Amino acid sequence: MPLLVAPVAIQKLAHPDGEAGMARAAAAVGAGMCLSSFSTTAPREVAAAAPLSPRWMQLYCFRDEGVTKALIDEAIEHDYKGIMVTVDAPYPGRRERDLRTGFVVPEEIDVPALAAAVGSERPMTIFEAFGLLDPSLTWDDFERIASACELPVLVKGIITAEDGRLAMEHGAAGVVVSNHGGRQLDGVSATIDAVPEVAEAVDGKGDVLVDGGIRRGTDAVTALALGADGVLAGRPALWGLAGGGEEGARQVLELLRNEITLALALCGCTSPSEVTDTHVQRAP
Repeated sequence: MPLLVAPVAIQKLAHPDGEAGMARAAAAVGAGMCLSSFSTTAPREVAAAAPLSPRWMQLYCFRDEGVTKALIDEAIEHDYKGIMVTVDAPYPGRRERDLRTGFVVPEEIDVPALAAAVGSERPMTIFEAFGLLDPSLTWDDFERIASACELPVLVKGIITAEDGRLAMEHGAAGVVVSNHGGRQLDGVSATIDAVPEVAEAVDGKGDVLVDGGIRRGTDAVTALALGADGVLAGRPALWGLAGGGEEGARQVLELLRNEITLALALCGCTSPSEVTDTHVQRAP
């Protein structure tokens, strides 16, 4: 299945099953899962909950390098398949809904990485959480992380050909075409529009994944046709989790799997690898 569950943060806000339930749901339908650094369940606990599911780790680089290293080490120890370093959030976008509501992560919701970064489990706003991240990350820093890690390391947050080439030049195993759910910079390109130029720049030297707006199986197949090797879906899976816990997430992911299978068949493709740009055209 050419689909991963995207790294949605703080999933126990949606349902007590949280990331462990989401991982079991993904495993049930043959999908992978990328765990957020802002997970409410430790990487080792997610691995124990769904040992057969392909798992990836989304990585924020904290100002405290010890927290960053601990996340990488835990992912390696518990058989995660790769690391996705997010580079499009050196600072949080102006999320006015969060500012208006004064949202804080509730005291009863534990986010292990944030607790490690501040040395306590106190409630904090999203803006305080992002304030713990290192905004000075450079390509040289990424290359150092990638060269020291025994897992494949991808760059998440690429939407231009230029950055796609730079990622390859600095040791990335691939890229994730992402605009952070459209919540960082207003007016930024839609990821589906950015896929062709990024895929052309990567030129087969690494994997090209894409997130943003994956709501139906046809969305996934369209992304494959434009040059992606796979997609990540976040909100649909989270809505399923919120509505019905692990079972709700499984039902949503099963719908996506069935729609992908149907779209491939009706395009005359026996596998995702057979989808090409001849299967799509831009609407007039």
